[in-house]
Amino acid sequence: MFIIDIMMAISNWLWGWPLLILTSAVAVYLSVRFKFFQFTRFGHAMKNTFGKIFDKGDGEGDISPFQACCTALASTLGGGNIAGVSVAIATGGPGAVFWMWAVALMGFIVKFSEITLGMAYRERDPETGRWHGGFYWYVRRGLGKSWKWLGIFWAVILGCAMVFAPAVQANSVVEAIRVSFDVPGWIVGVIFAVIMAVVLVGGIKSISSFAEKVVPLMALAYVIGSIFILVKFGSNIPHVFAMIFEYAFTPMAATGGFAGATVMMAIRLGVARGLFSNESGLGSAPIAAAAARTSQPVVQALISMTQTFIDTLVVCSMTGLVILVTGVWTSGKNGAPLTSYAFETGLPGELGGLIVTIGIILFAYSTILGWSYYGEKAIEYLLGSKAIIPYRWAFIISVGLGASMKLDLVWTLSDIFNALMAFPNLIGLIMLTPVVKAETLAYLRSLKKEPASEG
Repeated sequence: MFIIDIMMAISNWLWGWPLLILTSAVAVYLSVRFKFFQFTRFGHAMKNTFGKIFDKGDGEGDISPFQACCTALASTLGGGNIAGVSVAIATGGPGAVFWMWAVALMGFIVKFSEITLGMAYRERDPETGRWHGGFYWYVRRGLGKSWKWLGIFWAVILGCAMVFAPAVQANSVVEAIRVSFDVPGWIVGVIFAVIMAVVLVGGIKSISSFAEKVVPLMALAYVIGSIFILVKFGSNIPHVFAMIFEYAFTPMAATGGFAGATVMMAIRLGVARGLFSNESGLGSAPIAAAAARTSQPVVQALISMTQTFIDTLVVCSMTGLVILVTGVWTSGKNGAPLTSYAFETGLPGELGGLIVTIGIILFAYSTILGWSYYGEKAIEYLLGSKAIIPYRWAFIISVGLGASMKLDLVWTLSDIFNALMAFPNLIGLIMLTPVVKAETLAYLRSLKKEPASEG
């Protein structure tokens, strides 16, 4: 208990004003610098994503641009979309949803910038022929050797985070299955680890192939179920939106099983859960994007920008709205059981609980696969390719261990690691903004639709 209290204190401080100010400042700076490119070119980004699903790419790389997007999306569509959102609402109140939306809208340009840098500074491994890219590459190559230490620090944090991160997903799956089928957690953890190991053996191509087929379908099924509930409880929607906006800026008193929340709690939990879900600003998504076959860094950045929209503004919003319109958010439940309870309330028979259980299993499974690839790249950067196999075993074991960890400790550790990844990455984005600007202008010129002036 003492350790959890210390960890929560550290997490609360990191996700207090320091990270909130830095995240907001970077997002506003990039938005102004790029004339709100994330909004003016959003339609173009969606066209590049869904209009080129079957496009194999026009440059060097290991996988197609859409596969790279799905791999990164697989790492974001996970327990955070189902259990994380419910944790934010159950603890921070309805106002947390507003701040989750805010961090997503700010995250568009942040995700665009980090993907552009990841593609611009990616390298091909002379021994394996695979492509590598991400924060530690664009810091080393973009800022020079004197900043190499920052890349090493980030890689160490990422490597550690990706060992413990599966615990979040495994814990969410255990809770969902325990509620639905009353299966012991350790059994779920073992089965989950074995199934995961099967795909991990194939590396990025196996992971991307799985993600390309499963991620769009599971997201669509979850959204359809959510829409059905929202239509059923349509009369409650105006009141729910009123609560979201009101309690984003005012404290909320205790009601039912809800203990009450301050504005700072709503902000911290909304931002933390939003960033955990869409990973904008953490520097992890460029690792998957760097493997894409494309000759234009900005093209992949536009495709990747839609991840944040799909993950947070669509899937996370569905979870939050379903929990609020059904009125179960004051039940005293938390995590996956709360989301499951909301779907059971909104859908007939056992369909609701089944959708959440299957959804969280697939979401968590795809996320763990995506994270395993991120962790491998960090370990390979630090210790070489020989360390990949031992790392995979450590990763698989952590899934089993995570099944029995306490919910509070799991989410607190994730928040700490995410914060420690975000700080150096956001600083790096500011310092390398001129590179992103140059790449963007070059792309716009290639379209022959935009003037070449810096403006």
